Amino acid sequence: MSDQLSWKYASPFVQHWTIDETHIDHYQHVNNVAYLTRLEQLAWAHSHSLGLNFENYRAADRGMVIRKHELNYLLPSHLGDELYCATWITECDNVVTLKREFQFICPRRNKPVFEAETQFICVSISSGAPKRMPPLFRETYGGACIKRTAE
Repeated sequence: MSDQLSWKYASPFVQHWTIDETHIDHYQHVNNVAYLTRLEQLAWAHSHSLGLNFENYRAADRGMVIRKHELNYLLPSHLGDELYCATWITECDNVVTLKREFQFICPRRNKPVFEAETQFICVSISSGAPKRMPPLFRETYGGACIKRTAE
């Protein structure tokens, strides 16, 4: 099903998300914190699928931490909605920064309900100071970076 949706870019990393009562706020739609939690889970799942996990981060004394989020809530999602959640690494300077983009589509409506961009910066885990990406990060994240199509 996810391969039949109109993704912003080709070859997304996709996970399925069924909205349950724990994701709903007092307006009876998905709470913004639930979207943010899903972004983090999706980014980690994508990193794991690429072969990177927190043990690799610890061993290198490096981590990719969030510098900036841009979150765009396009349409409300409600209890029982099924969403397909995609991510791509869209920029990687192979030095200290990378950017992920996210798109969540509701197949029932065949429309995106949420999009986001997150900029990450490489830091030393022990000191928190910005540091160059180790070779494993450059090879993995740089190698997974897609080439943008004209928008």
